[in-house]
Amino acid sequence: MFIGKAISNFSIPCKWQQSNDTKNCMGNKDFKTIRGPKIYLKTEDMLYSGCNGTGLSFYIKYADESTDEEPVVIAKGVDENGNDFEQRIFINKINPSCATVVEMRALEGHHKVKKQGGLTSLPLSSGELGLNDRANFISMFEQCIGDMKKLGRYDLSLLWMKSMDTYLSLTKNKHGQQEKFGLQ
Repeated sequence: MFIGKAISNFSIPCKWQQSNDTKNCMGNKDFKTIRGPKIYLKTEDMLYSGCNGTGLSFYIKYADESTDEEPVVIAKGVDENGNDFEQRIFINKINPSCATVVEMRALEGHHKVKKQGGLTSLPLSSGELGLNDRANFISMFEQCIGDMKKLGRYDLSLLWMKSMDTYLSLTKNKHGQQEKFGLQ
């Protein structure tokens, strides 16, 4: 078989975002572009910009009314079904034991939580959550830590433990006790 001929009949999409244009880069009008997540490039005023495995894609910026005492952010993007969304999130009201992935990304960005391995500070299973899915991130951390220990990856279990401890410390009040989130 002559490989060159097979490759010449293959078309490459021009872009991942949805498009009404059905041309590919080679001008083939019968080819439809591949639909994928909308990408938001991070700018200096954004706390977060990214997507996950469900197709959820969004960015987070401080709201105009945000203050040091009461930080408020706006999350805008596209949910896992391709619908636009906008949410106002009050940072001080985020409960890591019952939060959405968008809320946790807001918490991560506001407090500049260190991303483990440069990728994320959240449990890997958070990549499966949709826009409105609430989860107990502390339990997710514990599961991830346990899984890493079972695999003999104590180095990675320590990294996830460090992330979990960071989020737990963010929920402590001024007196060093856990707040009303039931994280005692």
